[in-house]
Amino acid sequence: MRILICEDSVLLREGLVRLLEDSGHEVVAALPDATALDEAVGQSDPELCILDVRLPPTHTDEGIRAALRLRAARPELPVLVLSQYVEERYAADLIAGNGGALGYLLKDRVADVAEFVDTVERIGAGATVFDPEVVAQLLSRRSLDERMRRLTDRESTVLALVAEGKSNQAIAKALFVTEGSVEKHITSVFQKLDLEPDDGNRRVLAVLAHLEHGGTPTTGDQR
Repeated sequence: MRILICEDSVLLREGLVRLLEDSGHEVVAALPDATALDEAVGQSDPELCILDVRLPPTHTDEGIRAALRLRAARPELPVLVLSQYVEERYAADLIAGNGGALGYLLKDRVADVAEFVDTVERIGAGATVFDPEVVAQLLSRRSLDERMRRLTDRESTVLALVAEGKSNQAIAKALFVTEGSVEKHITSVFQKLDLEPDDGNRRVLAVLAHLEHGGTPTTGDQR
């Protein structure tokens, strides 16, 4: 996979280059800031962009603004955002914006090389993956969409695991249930969120609804 990196920390940037190239991917550009990002994307035609949330010169929201700009201009281009801390507002901005495959991970996750590379490859293949810590904070929101209130505790738990990018098999293993049971819960989630069979990728739509509206688990039936 052809990957573009935009990260101001030279150590992390070079570490990502080495890690990804050792895993068989091609790093087509490694930028210290977003100044030449649009030009680099146009010239190198990456299949995935990895950006830091905070970039020079102000180290505030340059990376997020660049990610939003990329997702609006090239909705087919997968984007993975890396952050030092959980930035709930930035995660919400990304969810609300246009675009396709999306990832939001804390930089600590890079230390687990195998998991990080697996996440990069899943996002490159079209998955939506959010760091568990980001999901946890978004789940703690007080304002709930009425659709999210329809979910049982178990359905909310399953959806939270889907939001972390886990497969049905992984969810079944985590909850000590069968894959068939997980599939039934997910089907129920689709129905309660009013996602029709022709709504495209209902799994991604459900995750985005869950994160955008802060689907806090209810006190209902967990079966």
